Amino acid sequence: MITALSGDMSRLRETVEFVKEQDTATLLPLLLPGLDGPELRALAERCAFSHAALLVFPPDEAALYAALADCGLAADSPPRPSVVVRERLAVRHGRSPADLQVGILRPTVECADGARRTVEVFALTVPPGSDLATVAAHERERQRETHVAFEVEAPDPLVLRGLCAAFGQYGATPDGGGYNPHEDGTVFYFTAPAEAKAGYRRVELYVPGDHRDVLAAHLDDAHQGQQHAETLLRLLTGAWTTQALAAFARLEVADAMDRERGTGLAELAREVGALAPNLATLLRYLTMLGVVSEDRDGFRLTDTGALLRTDAEGSMRPLALMYGGPFYESFAGLDHTVRTGQVAFEQRFGENHFDHFARDPELAELFDLSMAAGARMFDPLPAHPVLAAAPEGATVVDIAGGNGELLGRILSAHPRLRGVLLERPQTVETARHLLGRAGHAERCVFLPGDFADVPAGCDVYVLSRVLHDWDDDRCREILRHCARAMPVAADLLVVERVLPVDGSASLATAWDLHMMCNVGGRERGADHYARLFAEAGLTFLDRTPLPLDGTVLHARRT
Repeated sequence: MITALSGDMSRLRETVEFVKEQDTATLLPLLLPGLDGPELRALAERCAFSHAALLVFPPDEAALYAALADCGLAADSPPRPSVVVRERLAVRHGRSPADLQVGILRPTVECADGARRTVEVFALTVPPGSDLATVAAHERERQRETHVAFEVEAPDPLVLRGLCAAFGQYGATPDGGGYNPHEDGTVFYFTAPAEAKAGYRRVELYVPGDHRDVLAAHLDDAHQGQQHAETLLRLLTGAWTTQALAAFARLEVADAMDRERGTGLAELAREVGALAPNLATLLRYLTMLGVVSEDRDGFRLTDTGALLRTDAEGSMRPLALMYGGPFYESFAGLDHTVRTGQVAFEQRFGENHFDHFARDPELAELFDLSMAAGARMFDPLPAHPVLAAAPEGATVVDIAGGNGELLGRILSAHPRLRGVLLERPQTVETARHLLGRAGHAERCVFLPGDFADVPAGCDVYVLSRVLHDWDDDRCREILRHCARAMPVAADLLVVERVLPVDGSASLATAWDLHMMCNVGGRERGADHYARLFAEAGLTFLDRTPLPLDGTVLHARRT
């Protein structure tokens, strides 16, 4: 307690010296950099530097008066209650205001310019052994009530609004305030800009009288500022959401849960091999996100969380593992990509993602599964007019078709059609197994190879989420391989997310960032694709929307 009180004494002495040395005209530009000339004179005429404030924590009133006397300050009256500071402390520390008896003393100081100003001392009594010691330690560390104040002596609403606007014009942001009925005064708090040089960031405009009508607009501005800060904080913690979902998927918690009945925490922890308290923390976070829900029987999956089960139709668990795994690691180098143009994935893993996945069979399988996890985009594709009008026995070529998810859907919808799947050798075998299990093996040819091996003479060619992996030169090369293989009447269907022309929100914009960082590719607008088609000898005919911000681009040979 002695050490803490001595710290308060040191801060009190520093405040006294600050008040003695400053005046209005020199202090305002320190708080609001850039303020000078007529604007400075106008502000200095309407408000005057009145005091600097700090919050101290004496063990009793006698210790408070002794500390003031030691700094040359005389308290001529007993402390008055501080409504505003008491309420702020109550909110910050989750306390009842009745437990926080905060007083104000305003001893005067003779200043260098001949003026008499005050040192505003807020005092929260913290007796030895009191549970308020934690409040005192927190406040001493953060100094949230430390501020400088300017008094507006004869305000009218128009002047007061003008002063608030002027502070905002020079970078100060509204930060609360209140009306104190005990002394009939209204305070307007601001936070000075980060480049302020006064040593203080909190600034107060003190106005005698009741000005709650003007204060209401000020508090509304402060609330909006808090909303902006909360919005940014939620954005900054988005990485936590990614990793929470990835951990949930890795531990296979969804597989141990039920959508109809709750599962107890202890049972879940045993099932997945986790510590029950830590699993509870994860599940509470995911409850907030709507992935799981909690009732008296335990935790259960929501419809959203059910998509993370390994056995769910269209399971998105592979996406969670991929986005929370290698792609998550590479995103730490996004600034490197933006600065240099080099792909962050390659900087992190030493090779491009296709080669990296090819050397790791488990990772390659996970990647193929993650691609299939976005299959909802394909739901309407089999009904596309090109496929619906294809004649009996027509052949559809899925170029770089992954594990055959899309081709399987097309063949299921159109038993009259035949298919060719062109892919890397190891992925072809996976597709052969999956399409065979679906009963399509006899109508499908499995062709190991690269883009140069696009088979000629077929009827419909499909490039699904392929072009966004590559730069324009490689895209033109791929499209030329397609154009050379296509008969005159053949059709090319390109499935991609297309960037909006008006800057509206779109998954394509998010994936554009992802492709740049992890693959070195990009998303493109429709006009951009049309140019690539034309340069490869193809004509862009039309586009059809798909779910998840997908698009089918239809082209034929020129």
